[in-house]
Formats: sequence, structure tokens, C-alpha cells
Amino acid sequence: MRDHVVAVDIGTTSARAGVFDRSGRLLARAKHPIAMQRPLENHAEHDSEDVWRAACRAVRAAMMEAGVAADRVAALGFDATCSLVARDRDGRQITVSTTGDDRFDTIVWLDHRAIAEADELSATGHPVLDYSGGSLSPEMEMPKLMWLKRRLPMTWERTGYLFDLADFMTWKATGLPARSRCTLTAKWNYLAHRDEGWQEDFLALAGLEDLLERGGLSAETVPAGQAIGELSTEAALELGLDTGCRVTAGLIDAYAGAFGVLGGVDEGAALERSVALIGGTSSCIVSFATDAKPGRSIWGPYYEAVLPGRWLVEGGQSATGALLDHVVRMHAAGGEPEADLHARIAARVQQLRSEQDADLAGDLNILPDFHGNRSPLADPHARGVISGLTLDTSFDGLCRLYWRTCVAIVLGIRHILEAMEQYRYRFETLHLTGGHAHNPLLLELYADVTGRKVVVPQTEDAVLLGTAMTAAAGGGLFPDLNSAGRSMAAADREYHPDAGRSETYDRDYRRFLAMLRHRNELNEIH
Repeated sequence: MRDHVVAVDIGTTSARAGVFDRSGRLLARAKHPIAMQRPLENHAEHDSEDVWRAACRAVRAAMMEAGVAADRVAALGFDATCSLVARDRDGRQITVSTTGDDRFDTIVWLDHRAIAEADELSATGHPVLDYSGGSLSPEMEMPKLMWLKRRLPMTWERTGYLFDLADFMTWKATGLPARSRCTLTAKWNYLAHRDEGWQEDFLALAGLEDLLERGGLSAETVPAGQAIGELSTEAALELGLDTGCRVTAGLIDAYAGAFGVLGGVDEGAALERSVALIGGTSSCIVSFATDAKPGRSIWGPYYEAVLPGRWLVEGGQSATGALLDHVVRMHAAGGEPEADLHARIAARVQQLRSEQDADLAGDLNILPDFHGNRSPLADPHARGVISGLTLDTSFDGLCRLYWRTCVAIVLGIRHILEAMEQYRYRFETLHLTGGHAHNPLLLELYADVTGRKVVVPQTEDAVLLGTAMTAAAGGGLFPDLNSAGRSMAAADREYHPDAGRSETYDRDYRRFLAMLRHRNELNEIH
């Protein structure tokens, strides 16, 4: 009896696999590292075969730990970052790197090499941009594809397949080139709500008239929660599964996390008032709406990117956990930002706040746009700002800087939420998942700074859970995606804002907005 599913999450630095039963219980989890090459500033590249091997090793390790036989697994699901994979007509690796090494065939999501192309497409004002916040980020695929065709024409001439990373994984697993509705709608400017999803005039503006031919792309997409096919014999051997296992349409990793925390929320008004906050290296806020509510600087709305009949909208920050790592690494009293060092800093921050003043280092103010501003400014050129630095190089000095960086990150989320309110979104509850749910400083701040209830699902991994939910639907364990979400949802814990701190954070927010204005004034001086 096939009553289990396997979910695989391809992150920036590792592949993780989890084995779930039909109740949503995670029986075992394993991960394996992924290598990344940074040959130039703003360039980041993966070797897709290394990614596939990492996934296979993680799946085999998780299956062994779970003690589940291969013939008990109904389906395998993948989620991944929105990285771009290139292959030649025979499916072999082909370089996307200025080094010319064919192993590096994948442009990583955080790669910003295509900023100029993103600016160029954004300036066109094409109607397709109404479904991506009025502009394009260099993290999306169209600017990267433009860069690839312009800067590496020999690669473009050899290309026979172009994949979002999640679609590459399902191709490797099945040998079938079907594409997910989630990936194409969210990252390739495919309009799933139109009879013709690809907009030919937009492709022409981008100089990508031959994209469908070069990329092996079709007009059809596979919705989340539906199967693409069964595992190939070769892939089954590599993964330690069998060919009776179905492979379901892939997801963008943040959207898997959003479904993992919102899948159990009742359809209707409760879902409309809820937003998923996925906090990790970067941060995303994701919600599902019954109608399209376009707005500037938010990604989407994307039709049926996950849930049938629902529009998905996303706001985000390009560097959050990565920013805290950077602060720890660059400070004289810091070091390599391992989990234990983050924990020591957080504990000392709490001690300093109790001993000295709850408004610790209130004269230290930060704009957290060290890797550009994804939302609500949609400005990849934006840069971070720190006001109030001293000569203090002590560990306590690091703790104060770390604390105020946490405050700045959450002020950025408040800024996004308030911007979204202009487009008729109303959120009462933040459903938090990812690494930030384990950081006590951020957990407290998300409630106190935004003034909203924070709900944390009691699951070890909401991203894997969301992918497992879609796999369970595609594997036939449930009749549809909504049923899988409700049946597999985790219990949760609630955190409420402390009204006594609102005055302090309101002041901080006014300063945050003032710093944005002052940064603009500085940038306008020539």
C-alpha cells in the first residue's frame, strides 16, 4: 500500500529530503550540501548534476532513516529556488558561466548579473508587467535569459532545454519535459489566466522570439498537486525509490512553504486575512486571494501558482538571514556565523535589554537593503544604510548592531505590509516559518513591530511539508490539493504583540521612512 510521500527542497546551499505519512508527520529528514561558484561580482552558479546528486543522496538517507520501503511511496515532489538551468538538445550540460565550464549550467536565483536587462524590460511598460508588480527583478528568468542570449551567444546556439530548477528536477526524475504552472507563472511571465499563456509581443521586446524552441517549452503547464509521470528506471535507482512512484509538478520553494503553513487555514475570509512569512536567507511574504489585485513592487498576482482558482501574490526582502550572517562576519567581535554564535548573540541581547533598557541601542538605525530592495521599492540598485555607529568593537557592540539589524529587517516587513494595503490586501495574521521562527529576537519582533498576531506551525519543516502536501494530492492519497492541505496541516502556536512596545517601534518606523527619503536625496545629488 502506497501511503507515504517524499518531498525534496532544493535550497541555495543544500538539498533536503523528507519522508511523510498521510497525516503530515515527518518521519525522517536528511540533507546534502550543494556547491556554488562565484566567478564574478553578482554572479552565482550551480552544477545541476551536483544538485541532482545531492537530492538523490538526501532522499536515500531519509528513506533509510524512516525505514520505509520504496513500494510504500506514492509520490515524490520537488520544490526549488528560481534558478535557471540550461541543457543542449541532447540534454547535456551547457555553460551559463563566463568561465566557459559546461559543468556550471545553472544561474542561481540570487545572481544579479542581469540587472541591466531587468531595467530594460521594466522600462517597456508592457501589460504583462501588471502581473509582476510593474517591473522585473534580476532574480526572475526573463532578464537572465536575455543576458544569456546576449553575452553567451554560443551557449544560446547550443541550447535545447531551459528549465526553472524545480522543472529540471522533475525532468531528471521522469525524462518528461513538462513544466509546472507554478514556476512558469511566477518566474517566466507566463500568464496562466489567459488562453495563450506566452505573450509573443513581450518575448519579442526581450529579443527572445526563439525562446520556446530553444527552451523546449510548450504552451501547456501542469498545475500544483498533479502528477507529471512516474519515476524513470534510472532515476528510481539513483533515488532509492521504484518506478511505481509518481512525480508531481514542482514548486517555487517559498510557495511550498506558504502552502505548508496556510494549507490548513479555512478557505474564504480566514485565508484572505492570512499571510505566510517565510524567513530564511531571504524573506518572502505570500498570500492567496480570490481575485487579482495588481500592485507596484509586489510579485504577482499569479493565477493558480499553487491553489486552484486562487491568485498568489508575493512581497519579499532579498537578504535577511544573509544580512545577519554578514553583520556577524564583518564585525571585529564576530566570526563565522554558525548557529551557536547566533544563539550566543541573541541570548546576550536579551540580557542587555533586561539589564539596561528595553530600547537597546535606539540611536542605531539601519536600512537593510544590502542586496537591493525587492519590495516595496522594487529597486535592485538600493543599498543598505547604517546611522549611529561608534568605535565600539566589543562583543556587546556586535550584539547591539545585531539587535538593531533584526529590528530593521522587521521594519522592512511592516513597510511591505503597509504598501500592500494600498492594493486592498488586509492581513491580520502572520504565519511564520523558516529559520526566523527559531530566532527568538525575530519571533518577538514580528509580532511587536507589525502589531499582528504571529502563528508558528509546529512542524520541523514547513517548506518540505508544503511540497509533501502537493505530492500527496498528485499521488492519489487525497482527492485534491485543498483536502491534502487540511489533512496534513500541523498544529500551531500563537504569539501576540506587546502593546507596551508599540510607541518605540512606531518611532523606529518613522525613522526608517525618513532614512528612505534621505537615501533618495543623497542619490539625487550629482
